[in-house]
Amino acid sequence: MGKRVALVLAGCGVFDGSEVHEASAALVQLSRAGAEVKIFAPNIEQMHVVDHLKGSPSDEKRNVLVESARLARGNIQDLAELKVGEFDAVIFPGGFGVAKNLCSWAVDGKDCTVNQLVKSTLEAFHSAKKPIGLCCISPVLAAKVFPGCEVTVGHDKNVDGRFPDFDTASAIEALGCKHVCTEVNEAHVDSANKIVTTCAFMCKAPLHEIFDGIGAMVGEVMKLA
Repeated sequence: MGKRVALVLAGCGVFDGSEVHEASAALVQLSRAGAEVKIFAPNIEQMHVVDHLKGSPSDEKRNVLVESARLARGNIQDLAELKVGEFDAVIFPGGFGVAKNLCSWAVDGKDCTVNQLVKSTLEAFHSAKKPIGLCCISPVLAAKVFPGCEVTVGHDKNVDGRFPDFDTASAIEALGCKHVCTEVNEAHVDSANKIVTTCAFMCKAPLHEIFDGIGAMVGEVMKLA
């Protein structure tokens, strides 16, 4: 029987939800690894809705669970229904929805608060010593919930102009965590906490390299599961 993995989404679309390519890459890699995947999202209102064509907020209101159902092809459950005992691991794709809907990092940075249900989900997997996979901006969730953990969001300098959000690394360090510099096609494993991270779209890189990094993250999660 394959490993049982929960995938937690934050909406649908890079600017106000989960990054579609990251969610898809994770699902492809999990399928390749023979995992049994169930998808979840919190049943909450989005911070705001962004018109992805114009790149600016609209006056609409949307629900994170309803929007995430687009990515899940309708096969999704409320995060409140996730039972850690039924899974071997959990994975959080990135996208601004993580920093806007799952926590308030987009507004408050290192002083953010994490949605209570998201926080309790992370704590439950951590307490059960089950691996947690995070990519792009989602490693900030671990940095906020687990002081002292090790994560990566790529580099702590804007190397060759490829890491425009490099200052996220220093914010992670300010939370008392260790940031480990990695390339886009690599994943970092915090063995003590069973936290696996990769930078994904925090790096300006060809799509296949981002997919490779997510594949590395998924692969390490599966080894730990």
